[in-house]
Amino acid sequence: MQYDAKTPDEYLKMLADDWRREKLEELRALIIEKAPDFEEGIGYKMLSYGDSRGVVFHLNAQKNHVGLYVGNAKKIDPDGGLLAGIDVGKGCLRFKKSSLVSETRIDEFIAKTVELWKRGDDIAC
Repeated sequence: MQYDAKTPDEYLKMLADDWRREKLEELRALIIEKAPDFEEGIGYKMLSYGDSRGVVFHLNAQKNHVGLYVGNAKKIDPDGGLLAGIDVGKGCLRFKKSSLVSETRIDEFIAKTVELWKRGDDIAC
């Protein structure tokens, strides 16, 4: 789904009060915790997180999942150990209604992504 929000606050106000809001807010809190110096904004009609070099994460509530967009997940987690139990596309991590964020290692994945980004490693698609 696309939200015509201009700010993160507007985006959050537009979300339905359902499971997608809960998952999105849980993932948002992890990003803010692991990357406190990243700026939160809006990019491609989604929440975005990055610094002066560019955006590292996008976060969006879709109809059937909450998507965390990260570039190329295989470059960040080549063996897939950090993403076990998560529906993974090339650059999108999909959290469905039945997904329990707290039972995944997404916090470690986010921290590793931030570390690689700050080191200057290529994590793009």
